Amino acid sequence: MKSESNRQEESLSVRDLITIGIFSALYFVFNMIGGTPFGINPVLTFYLPMGCALLCGPIYMLLIAKVHKRWAITILGILMGLILFATGMHWGMVVGSIVMGVLADFIAGIGRYRSRKLDILSYMIFSLGYTGTYVVYFLNRESWIGSMLDGGTEQAYIDTMNATAQPWMLPVILIGTAAVAGFSGWIGSVLLKRQFEKAGIVE
Repeated sequence: MKSESNRQEESLSVRDLITIGIFSALYFVFNMIGGTPFGINPVLTFYLPMGCALLCGPIYMLLIAKVHKRWAITILGILMGLILFATGMHWGMVVGSIVMGVLADFIAGIGRYRSRKLDILSYMIFSLGYTGTYVVYFLNRESWIGSMLDGGTEQAYIDTMNATAQPWMLPVILIGTAAVAGFSGWIGSVLLKRQFEKAGIVE
């Protein structure tokens, strides 16, 4: 009887799903605000994941505080992946968002979604999903270019990217995105301290 009650408490309710949907929409909006100034510029586009990670930390952390259950983060990752696919983004970013969403869910789940440090680490991992397209770019540039041209990206945009790209950029993108996400997640945890206390989230 007790185990059945625990399963019910841990499963996502309709209210949880609605909350996830609302926060996913908010995440997307702030994602666009932070990332668009970088994405529209072929020189700055490499830093798009950092721009996206900067503003979304508080939203991500509040989602965990509101729905500290398995699959909430995974659903967020899947929804972001579907939106990216619908808007014509490279498949590396789509796959990255989904895969990192699952991994981020697992990491936060280790602390039962009540460890502030693990929740911040989870957001760092989640934010790395957007770097998937740049990983493909630096490892298989011709394939990336072909995919983007087929998707409607202008040749001039890609030519400028190619002229700007340097080998050292990939580690900077990965480390920088994780660092910015860690900072944003920490800011979110500070701003939402009272909400965290209500949810039983500790250091």
